Amino acid sequence: MNFVRLKAVARKEVIHIWRDPRSLALAVGIPMLMILLFGYALTVDVDHVPIVVWDQSQTKDSREYLAGFTASRYFDFEGAVDSYREIEKAIDTRRAYLALVIPADFAPRLAAGKSTAVQAIIDGSDSNTAAIVLGYTQAVTVNFNQAVSLNQLQRTLGRPPTPPVDFRPRVWFNPDLESKNFIIPGLIAMIMGLIAALLTSLTISREWERGTMEQLISTPIKGSELIVGKLVPYFVIGMFDVLIAVVMAVFLFHVPLRGSVPLLFATAALFITGTLSQGILISTMARQQLLASQFAMITTFLPAFLLSGFIFAISNMPVPVQIITYLVPARYFVSVVKGIYLRGVGLETLWQDALFLLLFATVAMGLAIVKFKKRLG
Repeated sequence: MNFVRLKAVARKEVIHIWRDPRSLALAVGIPMLMILLFGYALTVDVDHVPIVVWDQSQTKDSREYLAGFTASRYFDFEGAVDSYREIEKAIDTRRAYLALVIPADFAPRLAAGKSTAVQAIIDGSDSNTAAIVLGYTQAVTVNFNQAVSLNQLQRTLGRPPTPPVDFRPRVWFNPDLESKNFIIPGLIAMIMGLIAALLTSLTISREWERGTMEQLISTPIKGSELIVGKLVPYFVIGMFDVLIAVVMAVFLFHVPLRGSVPLLFATAALFITGTLSQGILISTMARQQLLASQFAMITTFLPAFLLSGFIFAISNMPVPVQIITYLVPARYFVSVVKGIYLRGVGLETLWQDALFLLLFATVAMGLAIVKFKKRLG
């Protein structure tokens, strides 16, 4: 490989980027915009669930039960209703997501030590949210039941009973269970894959469309020198995008970065090299820029979003789909980024993922060089 010719190709690409400031601004601005949009808009947290209540008991006990909902940050009390028709209207108009119906004999049955039924009506149009709201509702009810049972036992025994199990939960890595702490690191991997592939998917096809490829072919430059020379400027831009994403994650979204920063950037370099080479490979196969950009979107963004474990747990997918995820490079980079950010683990734990990223970068660049040589022939 002649480094003089490689440098000349890289310089040519830098001049092209510099003469097209809009593309450079997009290359830097799109990651920032996507992180802002996805970081604030994409969340699986369910807070401030609007509820309405039909309290037919209107007693101290029913108010204590409802206090478990109104005092929680997970529920917002939207008012009282007097009939099922009003409940139906509140849910249909989205004024309420949950409706509680407390029977008239709520307090007398509690005082007699009997079980009493409380109806919870949940909007199930969004099954995931409904399942979470149901869990919140059950948790409030369990706490109320425990408090009532403890009071009854204390009156009987004359002292507070000793609980058989002293349950002390402790959540590691994400103690506040905030979804942004696992969404933002995965978002970095998804965005970097998309941007890197889009940056280079237009390079070769642009040369074909503008008629300058014939001039390059007529020079002594080798395919490997052309490919690497075109990759270098975009690699620098990609790593700068990674730096921006990491800074925004830590200082804007306050996602803890517990692991090794050098390891994070080293694995990011492997991933970006692979996706840049993938973009070059797409560009050599499609001589039209529009077709190349569309194909790059399909082969990077969609697999990364759906099959990388970024949002949807791979273990919950059907077995055939789980097997397909092993072919998605973003799966391994998402695993690395989350491991470094949240768990603070190092290469001794992430070496398999890092090894696959190295393999991906090597194979993608090799295929791009080989495919371009075939084009030259």
